Amino acid sequence: MSTNKIIFQTIIPDESLQKIQKQSKNMQDYLGVAEFISREFQIDITADKDIINGYERDSSNINGNGDILCRPQNELECALILQWFQSAQIPMTISAGKTNLTGSATPKGGVVLSTEKMTQPAVKVDSVANIVSTPVGIYLEDMRKEVLRQSNKTLHYPVDPTSREEAMVGGTLSCNASGFIPGPAGATRFWTEGLDFLTADGYKISCRRGDYVSENGEFIMEYPDKSVILTIPTYPRPEIKNASGPFSDVNGRIDLVDFLVGSEGIFGVITSAIFALKEMPDDFLDLFFTLPKELDAVHFHQYISNHFNGDLSQITALEYFGYNCQTYMNHREKLFNSTSEVGIYLQIPLYNETVEDVAENWFNILLKSDSNIHEDGILLLNTPQNWKTFFEARHSMPANALEKTQQLNTWSILTDTIVPSDNFSEFLDITHSILQTANIEYLLFGHLGDCHLHFHLIPTKVQQPKALEVYNQIIENSTELGGVYSAEHGTGKRKRPDFIKCFGEGAADQVRNAKAAIDPSFLLNRGNVVEYKTSYDL
Repeated sequence: MSTNKIIFQTIIPDESLQKIQKQSKNMQDYLGVAEFISREFQIDITADKDIINGYERDSSNINGNGDILCRPQNELECALILQWFQSAQIPMTISAGKTNLTGSATPKGGVVLSTEKMTQPAVKVDSVANIVSTPVGIYLEDMRKEVLRQSNKTLHYPVDPTSREEAMVGGTLSCNASGFIPGPAGATRFWTEGLDFLTADGYKISCRRGDYVSENGEFIMEYPDKSVILTIPTYPRPEIKNASGPFSDVNGRIDLVDFLVGSEGIFGVITSAIFALKEMPDDFLDLFFTLPKELDAVHFHQYISNHFNGDLSQITALEYFGYNCQTYMNHREKLFNSTSEVGIYLQIPLYNETVEDVAENWFNILLKSDSNIHEDGILLLNTPQNWKTFFEARHSMPANALEKTQQLNTWSILTDTIVPSDNFSEFLDITHSILQTANIEYLLFGHLGDCHLHFHLIPTKVQQPKALEVYNQIIENSTELGGVYSAEHGTGKRKRPDFIKCFGEGAADQVRNAKAAIDPSFLLNRGNVVEYKTSYDL
């Protein structure tokens, strides 16, 4: 039976709580604070700038600065840190693998709370319930491998973002990271069954999906000494792949698990998680094929969607390599017949079948698509050499694009927009026209299965202001066509204006109100998703 009343637990011993309340408001010297916390609680904490410097930027490359670095090893240490700095009114920024592209792990002063040492208890697979319990401080790919090992390769965790070898579990929960599988089943939220969670001041809740569901747009948060109403966001949320801000619902009904996943650390710290697992396929059929032009690829997307009755989660990848990709791709001559072609990578999971059983049938399915696919342009990747060629080609694009950016002494802009499939072709035409009119170098690739493609802009130094104008135009057009600005990368600090363009100031106020209920001084991950305002500014 679900309830909207959340009863938070106190996990900090009374003696430790008294020390914090006595000392935290009187100690403002960062070096003294670090020495006191280290001595009294044996927590890894430092004010050494040489060490902190390594935590002041994430993959967004936005400038940051921190005054203290904390690396707790368990949820009690994490709760102690949260309680101390909440009491001292010092901002805190949560950091994990720092692979995000939006600046959500970039500190703007105060404390960096790194979850990288929160690696216990160990990953544990329940092969009967088809779930895995995991700490947040391990790398996602290490968790995925451990699931395979413990289940004897009968179960797997399907979410596979490109950064899975560098991203930590906690980071993927923070931004609702997604992988190659199209549809909701490709994202973290879909597979999250339970969470252990600490509020900004160190109180704890353990929740399984279905335990806590908002009623009339509200959660009632019961603390030992007070009761607080948290009003959830109700701004409309397009039913497409979506990583743009905390979960919302126009009817005011949200599962607490859904609300916390993808909230980018503005409500608290996730300390462990339970994920659902899926039966591991016996094998995969991996195909790469070329088409004459982009319109053929859009047509193929509709064709393959119809083939699976609209459920593209039945395939595990549908990736697109379009405009100008070949310029930045190693081995392009082994994959493409001409420079004008575009390419698609398709992966089909196989159960109780072999590649040999299905390959010929799938070749015929492709040729019947009326998408101008040539038989000699279909490459079976299920050989070590073919897969190596394709893998190296796919991963060479961002590396080569980065090299070009460095040569130009400029920066690149990567869109993360997504629109409904009915508006996909129109959105592509408009965006190509905008970029080509501006004469800005770009390439196009991404997740065709979700109508989620990345326009990777590489402006010259002189073109940088124009590139930002173009980016804003693309965001506005995606919104007008029923899409969102972020399908997988989140909002962070970099994309706060995009959130406003997409959902409006009213939606930002709803998020701020929800945050103010649980973190009144806006100390935790300040500046993520919405601009900092305290509750009395609203």
